[in-house]
Amino acid sequence: MRARKTLITLGAVLLVVVALGAVAAANFRSIILFVVGSRGKENPVANIEVAWNRGPDAPVAGDRPPNIVFILADDLGINDLSTFGGGVAGGTVPTPNIDALAASGAIMSQAYSGTAACAPSRAMLLTGRYPTRHGFEFTPTPGGMQRIMTMFYNDGSRPHDMLRDAKAEAAQPPMAEQGLPGSEITVAEVLKARGYHTAHIGKWHLGGGKEFGANAQGFDESLLMASGLYLPEDDPQVVNAKLPFDPIDKFIWARMTHAASFNDGPVFSPRGYLTDYYTDEAVKVIKANRNRPFFLYLAHWGVHSPLQASKADYDALSHIQDHRLRVYASMVRALDRSVGRVMQTLREEGLADNTIVVFTSDNGGAGYIGLPDVNKPYRGWKLTFFEGGIRVPYFISWPGRIQPGTRLEDPVSHIDFLPTVAAAAGTTPPTDRPIDGKNLLPWLMGPRPAAPPHQAIFWQDGFYLAVLKDGWKLQTSDNPKKDWLFHVAVDPTEQTNLAASNPAKVAELKAAIAEHRRGGRSALFPATGAMPVTIDKTLEEKATTADEYIYWPG
Repeated sequence: MRARKTLITLGAVLLVVVALGAVAAANFRSIILFVVGSRGKENPVANIEVAWNRGPDAPVAGDRPPNIVFILADDLGINDLSTFGGGVAGGTVPTPNIDALAASGAIMSQAYSGTAACAPSRAMLLTGRYPTRHGFEFTPTPGGMQRIMTMFYNDGSRPHDMLRDAKAEAAQPPMAEQGLPGSEITVAEVLKARGYHTAHIGKWHLGGGKEFGANAQGFDESLLMASGLYLPEDDPQVVNAKLPFDPIDKFIWARMTHAASFNDGPVFSPRGYLTDYYTDEAVKVIKANRNRPFFLYLAHWGVHSPLQASKADYDALSHIQDHRLRVYASMVRALDRSVGRVMQTLREEGLADNTIVVFTSDNGGAGYIGLPDVNKPYRGWKLTFFEGGIRVPYFISWPGRIQPGTRLEDPVSHIDFLPTVAAAAGTTPPTDRPIDGKNLLPWLMGPRPAAPPHQAIFWQDGFYLAVLKDGWKLQTSDNPKKDWLFHVAVDPTEQTNLAASNPAKVAELKAAIAEHRRGGRSALFPATGAMPVTIDKTLEEKATTADEYIYWPG
């Protein structure tokens, strides 16, 4: 009897231990996120009113070059805009202001981002050069992020694990030093030398401090996104939609705050919803510089996660039943409103006729938000070289010089931005280094050259590479070891992989990639891991071993 009681007691103790272990395991990741967030978050002071530098009280004498306003969206899907016949929530949330901008000038119908991720695309936009020139190949990440993401992603529910290179992660420089080299010449430096006042607002993601920050890279003034919440999570004017299936989203909510800084000054909590706040400040920049040529780089965080809507926008879209889609649609609505307010300010200040406005996105829409239609009809997402990951809206308006309704059907790239606006400003790109981009003005203003702007366009991210040449696109990867060949001139949605049936074309395009990379420099800092991305399913959808996928190093 005593032995039986002892066994029962031991059994009860074991049950308690197992139960406590289960509770501990369930809470372990939450504890980790709490610790990561506590260590990583800034404590911003209250809003600081930004004192923008004011130009002269009267217009400068002589011919004035055109002002340049560059509006960059983040992770905007090409189907998010009604310009192309789509729009969020089945077209029930149109983008009239962006549509009007597109109609007022040129639409690049086959436009591509520099790559399928945020920061390297921005480096190519600002320099007109491929990573083979400057080495800025991977997206900067904060220390420990790869470890945390791997912990959450590799839970046994997915067919392919996230990869982590602990040695590379340990050797990774601080995030502020993962920057575009100061030896690179940006479009801001080119325009500043031409007499432009240069201002940056929003996301930078190209490093920080005396060599890598926006002020060090040609911008007279920089209102920096110091962290990425659109409003504090518990603000009564915000509506949140968290993504429990996305490890990046978990990291963002744990680590980020609602914060900005001006010219490397103190970190402060900005006034209001981030997209609207950046727009308010952009309006101030335009008004402050109405009497001198200016370059405004308005780098919105929208519509990147975290998914947060202003309550006013969310309430205005009550017809959308799905909560996450409604929050996302609200974010697109805010972005469209921003474009409208910028254009209205240019008109009110009498500047519209002498201002070039460019709008694009840094890459395609992301599969990790779990909304399947953002890149429709194209396959793939951000972090892939399928069309959904790199095909972007790209519009240029220049009243009186580029005719409304102009369409350029040839493939163009983000690298074309610098040489194009340099030419419009009456100057030239740097002549002491190769510039890969092309001045698109001859194709936009006529007479159009017979040849297209590019013989080939290239993309690279570690072991994952791609080229578009003569209407054919090859993607090639070492993990998985696979080639994808599409004749995008006749199969723009990449339905039929011709790699096995056309080995000669695969060999030709691989030779073009090898020639492009020959003599190029290596990456400035290493990839710390690689993330699997399912091509035809969002991250929310359950992937299987039968689904096509790629690994994205970063």
